[in-house]
Amino acid sequence: MSRGRNLLLAAAVFLGFAVVAVSMVLFRPDPPAAPTPSRVPYVSVAPARAGAGPIPVHGAGTVRPRAEVEVAAQVAGKVAWVNPAFQSGGRVRRGQVLFRVEDADYRNRVRQARANVAAQQVALLQAQEEVRIARSEYERFRRRRAGAAEAEEAGPLALREPQLAAARAALARDSAALADAELALSRTEVRAPFGGIVRSESVAPGRLVAPGQAVGRLYAADAVEVVVPLADADASLLPGLWELRAGDGDRRMAARVVARFGDGSRSWTGYVDRAETALDERTRTVHVIVRVPGPFRAGGPPLLVGQFVDARIDGGAAEPWFALPRPALRAGDEVWAVRDSAIAVVPVRVLQRPEDSVLVTGDLRPGESVVVGGISFATEGMIVRTRGAAPPDGRP
Repeated sequence: MSRGRNLLLAAAVFLGFAVVAVSMVLFRPDPPAAPTPSRVPYVSVAPARAGAGPIPVHGAGTVRPRAEVEVAAQVAGKVAWVNPAFQSGGRVRRGQVLFRVEDADYRNRVRQARANVAAQQVALLQAQEEVRIARSEYERFRRRRAGAAEAEEAGPLALREPQLAAARAALARDSAALADAELALSRTEVRAPFGGIVRSESVAPGRLVAPGQAVGRLYAADAVEVVVPLADADASLLPGLWELRAGDGDRRMAARVVARFGDGSRSWTGYVDRAETALDERTRTVHVIVRVPGPFRAGGPPLLVGQFVDARIDGGAAEPWFALPRPALRAGDEVWAVRDSAIAVVPVRVLQRPEDSVLVTGDLRPGESVVVGGISFATEGMIVRTRGAAPPDGRP
């Protein structure tokens, strides 16, 4: 009896739970309706900025002297005096004396040479007088023989002409020796061939120097050169590059050189002087030489020799060009432009890749949006949304 009652109670409890569960399912409220999310992708865009003027060709290079020479004495001797400016970093003027060699021996040689010349001048006068006397005696002899047979012609020795020629030759020889002695004396003063800056020196009073022995280096201060390696595609953007002649002062191709100093930078204006007519064997690039006048002008740090700098050269502008963020350039030299909310695949020609941008030519429009992020694949006519824009034409 008790067992049957328990079974009946358990069945009633189970049935009650089943009724409650069925009621919850049948009478649950409908979930709120949510709009179907759009399948049109978002993209990040940036404007295509139209360029104006010459196409800038960017590069980098190292500063080197326009001219550099080794300073050496042309005569041997002991150094007697050194200019205080002739030391590393010193600046000297054209023709300024850098150092002097003891000149006592050279002065003595000049005196000896002058004495020899004076003696030869006297010898020449004597020879000329002897020639005059010989000719006068010969003329008297001919007059005495006027009625006789024709007198024989006098020979050169009788007229002392060889002796006169020898006296003249001796004078010329000793005059040349005097010129050599005076030249050697003048070379005891070593002068700067141009205004410049001393790069290095190794001379001091009392040091013995020999002819041709280098005792320092000097480079010109009026201008420096920057060797800018460019790929042949970049070099082709510089019209008339191969017609330039070194040192002719043709400044039609302007350039700007920027050097960094600490947290700041400084720029100089220069021009393309020439291009080397051989490719670099290691990098296969063309070396374009930019000349920068006045690298040591006052008012700031100088453009130092050996410094690594950035260079911007004004190239040609034969067709419209555009500046784009570097991410806008896709594989195969393509740009995805957004036109009427659809992708337009535009082939472009890359001109330059300066830092974080790229310069191109192609069928772009000034100011139109180009894709820089958001998708990694696109096809012609693909519908996209830009950040903050509504779906085009009410498409889901």
